Amino acid sequence: MDQRIELFKRELKNPLMPASGCFAFGQEAAGYQDIGLWGAIISKTVTLEARLGNPPPRVVETAAGLLNAIGLQNPGLEFFLREKLPFMQAHHGAVIVNIAGNRVDDYVQLCERLEGQNIYAIELNLSCPNVKKGGMAMGTSPDLIWQVTSACKAVSSFPLIAKLTPNVTDIVSCALAAQEGGADAVSLVNTFLGLAIDIKTQRPVLRNNTGGLSGPCIKPLALRMVAQVYQAIEIPIIGLGGITSGRDVLEFMLAGARAVQIGSANFADPNLPQRVLKELQEESEKLQISSWDSWIGGLKYWKS
Repeated sequence: MDQRIELFKRELKNPLMPASGCFAFGQEAAGYQDIGLWGAIISKTVTLEARLGNPPPRVVETAAGLLNAIGLQNPGLEFFLREKLPFMQAHHGAVIVNIAGNRVDDYVQLCERLEGQNIYAIELNLSCPNVKKGGMAMGTSPDLIWQVTSACKAVSSFPLIAKLTPNVTDIVSCALAAQEGGADAVSLVNTFLGLAIDIKTQRPVLRNNTGGLSGPCIKPLALRMVAQVYQAIEIPIIGLGGITSGRDVLEFMLAGARAVQIGSANFADPNLPQRVLKELQEESEKLQISSWDSWIGGLKYWKS
């Protein structure tokens, strides 16, 4: 089957992307995989100024998942433009830059500075649960989601992807706010807020106390949210949350995702994109999928 997919009126070689934060800027991954295999590549979150992130310990493994509280550690925009973006551009033709800020104006400034760069799209991180300002606080308010997306849309010529948090009671209203603000797509979902406890010290394992839960354990929750949002919005959905195989990709696409991001599974399988693409090809042939458009959003619900 032809794995190419159209997104933002541009053709990608396949629907796979590495989720922001699990791929850094691709330099480490390039040492053990062909990063050009991905349909597009996404940067680690970039902020205006450099961030040290949260104090360690910042990562703990959980049952069927990973809890992290990195805190958006990154070298800042200027260093990224000078030292990191050129590497990404040299190794892939579709680069998505993930950005975050404490205020609406931070996002606007980042978008303005990215104008003129050779990138594919900008992903607005409205969903990190591990920072004290901005992050998830932005993504839990439909009004703030609208403010950020509309302000960025006014200054950016690139497609905008709103990355939303699942830590809300109504994910549909958040996705609708992003669409109404001018987002060209939404990515669903980021990590779920969680806690790991060390009974010996009687303290949380993470120095930040709480962290974001990812991995196979969140896949059913993410699938449900993608399916819900697909029925409510008109812009594309990029699905993520616990994807580890070609079958997982097909499930997310059947629920309504046009493309997918794979996150913590990258840490367990250095050869992940090659393996998942092979599985995706095999599974789609078994199911006789004629085209992605015939499959995306084709979930058949039981009638009550």
